[in-house]
Amino acid sequence: MIIVGLTGGVGTGKSTVASLFRELGAYVIDWDELARDAVRPRSRAWREIVGCFGQDILDSDSTINRRRLADIVFSDSEKLGRLNRIVHPEVFREDQRITAEIRSLDSDAVVIKDIPLLHEAAGHMGFDKVIVVCATEAARLQRLEARGMSRDDARRRIESQLPLEDKARSADFVIDNDGLPEETKRQVKAIYCSLREGV
Repeated sequence: MIIVGLTGGVGTGKSTVASLFRELGAYVIDWDELARDAVRPRSRAWREIVGCFGQDILDSDSTINRRRLADIVFSDSEKLGRLNRIVHPEVFREDQRITAEIRSLDSDAVVIKDIPLLHEAAGHMGFDKVIVVCATEAARLQRLEARGMSRDDARRRIESQLPLEDKARSADFVIDNDGLPEETKRQVKAIYCSLREGV
């Protein structure tokens, strides 16, 4: 089994790349999904977050409004750190459980851990390889605006993360996701073949 950390920055198209790896046969553990599950209504993390940030972050069904919470934490590094200290331990535990399950089912598995803030949150956490998805700031802003984010909010979100150049320097593979979809697919397939050879 080979365990790979996949990261990038907001708006780089990392989720698209993760889907391409899944299509090729990799197991994908999406930390965004794990985080969403960790903060489901009435969970331990949910109670802590509401206690820290107040009822205003909740929608009418008691779920946490991620956009509203993001607006609070991405403009205040102390609050972002507080949120991460609540959510990350829950995500780590579930990640380890799923990884052990995959290992018991398929000893030759290629496991891609899709971690938005790998360097910020997880370090290199025992990964065999690290992949960083890159894109220009212009492309990232365009993608974030297409999701309904204002340019100022998009820029602030990008600036709250480590620079892509720093992440790329410590990567085993870098995917340039500025071109056509076919070019991204070509890069993903080449990396997957290389990973399979290492299993």
